[in-house]
Amino acid sequence: MPTYDYVCKSCDHQWEVFHSMKQKPIRKCPECGKLKAERMIGSGGGIIFRGSGFYETDYRSESYKKAASADKTAAAKKTESKPSTSDTKASSSGSSKSSD
Repeated sequence: MPTYDYVCKSCDHQWEVFHSMKQKPIRKCPECGKLKAERMIGSGGGIIFRGSGFYETDYRSESYKKAASADKTAAAKKTESKPSTSDTKASSSGSSKSSD
């Protein structure tokens, strides 16, 4: 249910009302009691997407999800098989010290 903004043309009182779209607009001002209330044209509510990722994780096709998971596992295997440069330097410097 949306929130509507109202203004009274008699006393300039402004307020918000949360009611159904099917419900008739309010005509009576809660401040002065006159039948001069009108619904204002608003900018509308903003849409907030919450979660791990809208569309990317929620609405992708099954074939896309399978391909993405295959890419992730291939990348993980690739990084596991390569030794890091710091490990290589440490092992080579240790072997040179023992030969002295």
